[in-house]
Amino acid sequence: MTDQNTMTAPEETGAEARRAEIDGVSIPIEENETILQAARRTGIFIPTLCEFAALNHTPGTCRVCLVALAREGGGHDVVTSCDTRILPGMKIETRTAEVRRRRRLQMELLFADHDEKCSSCARHGDCELQRTALNVGLEGSSLSGRWLAKRPMDATAPAMRFDGGKCIRCLRCIEVCRRVQGPEVAALTLESVGTGSRVGFRGAKNWGASDVCIQCGQCALVCPTGAISVRDDCCTALDLLDDPKLVTVWQIAPAVRVAIAEEFGLPPGTNVEGRIVAALKRLGADYVMDTRWSADVTIMEEGTEMLANLERAKAQGTMERPFTYFTSCCPGWVNYVEKVAPDMIPHLSTTRSPQAIFSAVAKTWLPKVLGIDAKSIRVVSVMPCTAKKGEAARKLLAREGGARDTDLVLTVRELARLVKRFGLDLKTLPEMPFDTPLMTEASGAAQIFASTGGVMEAALRTMSALKNSGEAPRIEFDAVRGPKGVKEAVVHLGDLGDVRVAVVHECANVAHVIDLVRRGEAPWHFVEVMACPNGCIGGGGTPRGRDVWGTNLAARQKTVYAIDRKMPVRAAHENPEVQRLYADFLGAPGSHLAHELLHCTYEAREHHHEKNTARKILHLVNLSPEGRQG
Repeated sequence: MTDQNTMTAPEETGAEARRAEIDGVSIPIEENETILQAARRTGIFIPTLCEFAALNHTPGTCRVCLVALAREGGGHDVVTSCDTRILPGMKIETRTAEVRRRRRLQMELLFADHDEKCSSCARHGDCELQRTALNVGLEGSSLSGRWLAKRPMDATAPAMRFDGGKCIRCLRCIEVCRRVQGPEVAALTLESVGTGSRVGFRGAKNWGASDVCIQCGQCALVCPTGAISVRDDCCTALDLLDDPKLVTVWQIAPAVRVAIAEEFGLPPGTNVEGRIVAALKRLGADYVMDTRWSADVTIMEEGTEMLANLERAKAQGTMERPFTYFTSCCPGWVNYVEKVAPDMIPHLSTTRSPQAIFSAVAKTWLPKVLGIDAKSIRVVSVMPCTAKKGEAARKLLAREGGARDTDLVLTVRELARLVKRFGLDLKTLPEMPFDTPLMTEASGAAQIFASTGGVMEAALRTMSALKNSGEAPRIEFDAVRGPKGVKEAVVHLGDLGDVRVAVVHECANVAHVIDLVRRGEAPWHFVEVMACPNGCIGGGGTPRGRDVWGTNLAARQKTVYAIDRKMPVRAAHENPEVQRLYADFLGAPGSHLAHELLHCTYEAREHHHEKNTARKILHLVNLSPEGRQG
């Protein structure tokens, strides 16, 4: 193949100077655009596997996106379109006999080192490798499995699974880990060289031993095959549903109702809340309830905690040099703190996530209200997040004797598989309401938890209402919305004065924030962090697709805010069912019982960052909340 840097194009002038030709069609081209980008922009199909536009990832490793490029003196050069820059005057063919032959050969070579046990594959029926084989016309291969190396399944991680026999070395997983979660995580790496190269785990013999992976699941979203997948708990869910001695209580996260529609061919962002309830009732769920309710409880606890911190800071005169506090709703972010930045543990809110709060209350208050034996209750949560599986198993959240509050976690993709296994289709199911307003009625503030900035905005709605008495309540805070990686705002909170807040999504963006906190230079009092792109709506357990980070996420986010605007209650403290919880059971936000059930502690889990240990220990000693403000 010709080196793309040696190519020249005929000199042209005028309107034709920025045009090229693909399959005989003259198209305008843009500066520094590749052939593949230009083709896609103009609706011309070129098959590819390794390329992932949302990451600007074009390594050219799969060699499937071949095209023929006309030479000036006649003949053609066959080049990879994903990493060849398109130049004015180029004449490109995508369907010549030679191009098609070479594409088929490339696919044969990929299958030569690929485990083709499709029936047991996590991507069975939804495999990019199979689709691309169809696209290039591969009808069979004499090379299939010829050089397949024995790579055992790695099932050591809490949520993630790695099957090396399915890996095609596209490097998407490595790229997304570094881009989204940053070099401090960079948990996946490429080991060895040549045909022996394989995806490995930085500094660890297996996935479960990784002391940097935060289990966000973004790698599973972009993997084109079944090499990286999420632990499937559908059969366990069915066992719980089929046991007549058990009472299954299901909770549905805010993002789930706007993310699952794509799995059933509905437009991205379609709200299918009522149809999810109908599907789960058809499957035999005893109670279907709403995690949005516990998101409101989260705000009551976290908001109370934050106001107490601010009032203490004001009394001590440290508002201008704040001790920064971080939200704790995102388990991927909590994993990041414990593994990568344990010196931030004193800065982390002690309030549990909505999932954990719901489950704790479901095992204590709910049986008293409904007259159910608490020992018979099994809580199953449906989440957009893979890290929630690990959160549910955290020892620091366990009850006396090691019993779990959240018994099982299914991702959005798992719920879709569960529903499809019984021939149900969310497109045709009738809508059903949740079983009861108990642990279900929610505010619009709880719905926006699904999007980056939502936790912060929900907290600000309640905090500003409590501190700005006599003023019209402020509901929407546009400054903390949107796709920007780091957003900042200043909010006036009555006698506390101006409070500075920030919102971060993707852990790659939080390293600078943490560095400022370590140096005592951070200007923010309160910071929200979500590990996944655009927050929970971009979680690692949501539907896959090459355009997920483009049109799909935007559509999901639009629906999130549309639901919020239509809710009769817009702020957590106005939720009557949350008020009932405190009146009948907890007493007040921040009470002794509330702390026992709804708050938690954290533990450092780093191992190989010894070079920073001394500095971090000093930070823990000198920059604790008491030390920093004293």
